Amino acid sequence: MGDFRPWPPQLRPGRALAHTHGASGSGSPHRSDSRPPQTPRGGRRSDLIGRLGTTPPVPGRPTSFLLLLGLPALLFALITWQVVSGGLLLRVDRWASSALAHPDRFSELLADLGNIGVAVPVLAVVLAYVARRAHAAGAYRWWLPPLAAALLMALVPALVVPLKELIDRPGTPVEPPGTGYYPSGHTATAAVAYGSATLLLLPWLRSVPARRALLSACAVVNLAVGFGLVRRGYHWPLDVVASWCLGTVLIASLWIFLVRAGLTGGRRECSESE
Repeated sequence: MGDFRPWPPQLRPGRALAHTHGASGSGSPHRSDSRPPQTPRGGRRSDLIGRLGTTPPVPGRPTSFLLLLGLPALLFALITWQVVSGGLLLRVDRWASSALAHPDRFSELLADLGNIGVAVPVLAVVLAYVARRAHAAGAYRWWLPPLAAALLMALVPALVVPLKELIDRPGTPVEPPGTGYYPSGHTATAAVAYGSATLLLLPWLRSVPARRALLSACAVVNLAVGFGLVRRGYHWPLDVVASWCLGTVLIASLWIFLVRAGLTGGRRECSESE
């Protein structure tokens, strides 16, 4: 068993000394008295998520969190600034739209995957399934992940609608005259709905191939929604990219919340709580 005392291990009574006290390496045959132990057993507490200040720090996790939140947020701010100010990115945006826009029935069907009437029911089914599995397994706070995902989904229109009204961007030439196209609500809805569903399902999948297949399916569906919106002419490409950035920030926030709450272990958490 480890020693949880914060001071160096002391000599036990009657233990033979390998060196004379005060000499180099004295007092203990294993460690010099002149320097403190580097990593006493039990002197550090494991940290699942690598919070800043962990001793020693777990590499990668805080940086990953910052990248998942910071880079998409920065890119979203950059795109928004370009759209509002009529920057150089709008030239590329118009060129890409003219090259990709070609309305057809297939692109319309792809875009419909981002409808609230399609994406939200899919999320609701997944939330009900995950809640039932977790409750039946006796998982700790089984209701919190589905509730957090549902609240995140409700947050999407609260963020997107004011941005549409504030930025007031006109639509593509394919669409009737109007404004309020930035950012794309369909893209944000699909990103958060399918992303949250994937995030909550992952811990319950047993095999690595199944998890990879689920992640790939989520990425393909979101790419299909974005392509369909641009191909059909419903949105400019930058409308879609900006919503992907916004969705990434929201999904990353949900993931960080679940990790910090210790609610991402799926079946492992259930077995540990029993």
